[in-house]
This record gives sequence, C-alpha cells and structure tokens, in this order.
Amino acid sequence: MANHKSALKRIRSNEAKHLRNKYQHKTTRNAIKNLRSVEEKKEAEALLPKVVSMVDKLAKKNIIHKNKAANIKSNLTAHVSSL
Repeated sequence: MANHKSALKRIRSNEAKHLRNKYQHKTTRNAIKNLRSVEEKKEAEALLPKVVSMVDKLAKKNIIHKNKAANIKSNLTAHVSSL
C-alpha cells in the first residue's frame, strides 16, 4: 500500500484514466467492427471519417501507437474502396 499522499492520489488518477482509456478504446473497436460489417458502399463511406477520427484521437492520446493507427486507417480505407 502507498505511504504518501501523492502516491494515493496517483493511484486514484491512474484508475480514472484507465477507465476512460478503456471506454474510448472499446468504443472505437466497436465502431471499426461496425464499419467492417457494413455491406453498402455509401453507408461505409459515410462512417469512415468518423471512425478515422476516433482512431486518430486514440493515437493522439497514446492509447494506441501511431503506427497501429495508420495501419487501421489504411486497412479500413482499402476495405471501403473495395466494396
């Protein structure tokens, strides 16, 4: 157990950040799955910018690595263009 006031605060803030990051990451993963499951090209093209924006935000906040974000965006763009 932590002995210092600042360490206790760090534990609390880390838990809050962990929950927020987990929520954002899971929401983005679900959006990616929804985009991949869409069969209509028009609908997929409408969803793509929103999903790309979500992925960029995760990379900006270091929830995922920037190269992983680039790979996800590239794969999604290729998927949508192949519909």
